[in-house]
Amino acid sequence: MKKHNFYAGPSILSEYTIKNTADAVLDFAGTGLSLLEISHRSKEFVAVMDEAQALVKELLDVPSGYEVVFLGGGASLQFCMVPFNLLKKKAAYLETGTWAVNAIKEAKLFGEVDVVASSKEANFTYIPKGYTVPEDADYFHITTNNTIFGTEMRYDPDVKVPLVADMSSDIFSRPIDVAKYNIIYAGAQKNLAPAGVTIAIVREEALGHVDRAIPTMLDYRTHIKKGSMFNTPPCLPVFSALQTLKYYKQLGGVKVLEKMNIEKAAILYDEIDRNKLFKGTANVEDRSIMNVCFVMNDEYKDLEEEFIKFATSKGMVGIKGHRSVGGFRASIYNAMPKSSVEALIDTMKEFEKTH
Repeated sequence: MKKHNFYAGPSILSEYTIKNTADAVLDFAGTGLSLLEISHRSKEFVAVMDEAQALVKELLDVPSGYEVVFLGGGASLQFCMVPFNLLKKKAAYLETGTWAVNAIKEAKLFGEVDVVASSKEANFTYIPKGYTVPEDADYFHITTNNTIFGTEMRYDPDVKVPLVADMSSDIFSRPIDVAKYNIIYAGAQKNLAPAGVTIAIVREEALGHVDRAIPTMLDYRTHIKKGSMFNTPPCLPVFSALQTLKYYKQLGGVKVLEKMNIEKAAILYDEIDRNKLFKGTANVEDRSIMNVCFVMNDEYKDLEEEFIKFATSKGMVGIKGHRSVGGFRASIYNAMPKSSVEALIDTMKEFEKTH
């Protein structure tokens, strides 16, 4: 039976990425050595890192003055690195979900944090609007997509201070106006590569303005200066990221990916809204095109476990919702084919007919 991978992360990767990575594990770049044992200083791997950085810049139309670095520690380490490097007196944060909450907690270790708006009181079912960002903030931090709650900011806010964004779960899903941001960061395990590497796009002129001493490994300048090679990088995830970036370019870039993602999300949300058994959890105007969260309608709550078992029997994997929301979550990242979304829709329709 074909499996349809709806896990929120680590999550589905393209067959192109998986096959090329598997081949390199056996023989990397014709060296006769495995990717798992190659020196990161070898000319073959240095070429991988250089090409990956260049493709990020090309696909996202990154302007001059920015550098791309591949780091460890996941987005959770970025919650600390961002304020360590940028927060002088005060930072502004938008609280839209669990990961934003965690980012705010870390930033408070380094200075004043102004939470300009929050949707916590509604269990993060919407993106706040109409808030004011203080003009004396060193930066404004947003989490563009909220995997747990299924909300997304599919735009670059217009504010009078530099932006910082956690784009872990929707980077490369739409065009970005990078020039608005000081830092964009993303854990790779959603739309790019296996877990183990984090990408950061950093405006160089934003660095070096804080008075505090920054530990070497937590200073973005360290990694920029050394081309992401200050310490041994996670070679396999970086190689996989390069394969994904090549695949995105072959498809036609992020505008094509955005169109594909909108189409996939639209047909799934249409079914959720049509089907008598289900309802979406996020406000319609803020629905994510990456993570589609839905639950049973109140009168059918007792069918939740039965649907999970039925969907699993049909090859659906990873659709159980996060405990904070319950119900179901279909993560339909870039690598998710439309046919898998259609298979889930068919499963929902079949289950409806029997109830």
